[in-house]
Amino acid sequence: MTAPNELRLLPWSGPGGKPCYLDTDDKASYMSRLADNIEAVQLGTAAELLEHASETLDDQDVGPEDLQQLARELTRVLRDVHRVAVSRGHLLAASDPHRP
Repeated sequence: MTAPNELRLLPWSGPGGKPCYLDTDDKASYMSRLADNIEAVQLGTAAELLEHASETLDDQDVGPEDLQQLARELTRVLRDVHRVAVSRGHLLAASDPHRP
């Protein structure tokens, strides 16, 4: 059985918002590739939204409703990017031969 700190945190949540994990050593497995692809989409979406946010904040005519919507979208994307960072950090730590 794989140790809990060696499981891959997947880029989506399960029922009730609980984290989902993948237990495999096969980085080419269907689920690993699916997770990689979803993470890539999430990171791409974050980059696009960051550019949109900069443009929106530079717009002197933007209204409070637009700013509130932007904050909601940034929060959602930041949550996704944080999950990717945590997952990749765990994968790096698990692959480090010098870890305790």
